[in-house]
Amino acid sequence: MLERKLTIFYDGACPSCVDDRNWFTRRLSRPDTVVWCDITGKDDYLKSLGIDPYLAVKELHVMDINGEIRKELDAYILLFRQVWYLRPLVWVMAISCVKVRLSRWYRKTVDRRLEGQGRMDIDK
Repeated sequence: MLERKLTIFYDGACPSCVDDRNWFTRRLSRPDTVVWCDITGKDDYLKSLGIDPYLAVKELHVMDINGEIRKELDAYILLFRQVWYLRPLVWVMAISCVKVRLSRWYRKTVDRRLEGQGRMDIDK
């Protein structure tokens, strides 16, 4: 039977995203069940999966083993489940009021990073 893998879409043009990918790669409980996909220059591929390329840069996207796309904190929850000692954080992150606050913080952080890199499209 072919084992399906979690596909994590990351921004290879972003040094901190590449650092995050490397950090997670070293800590995955089962690295053979995760595929990393650099989204740089892959707008058509992303669109074919129903992912807006602009949002793919602004939010982590993960395709679960059933082919469903998760984004932002739901994507991080899937990713954190892949590292045994981060799993308890998943429960906390999933609490509604915590999730809302983390989401707000996450969006501000990403916007600042993209703006600092000169990659923020202010027209969108």
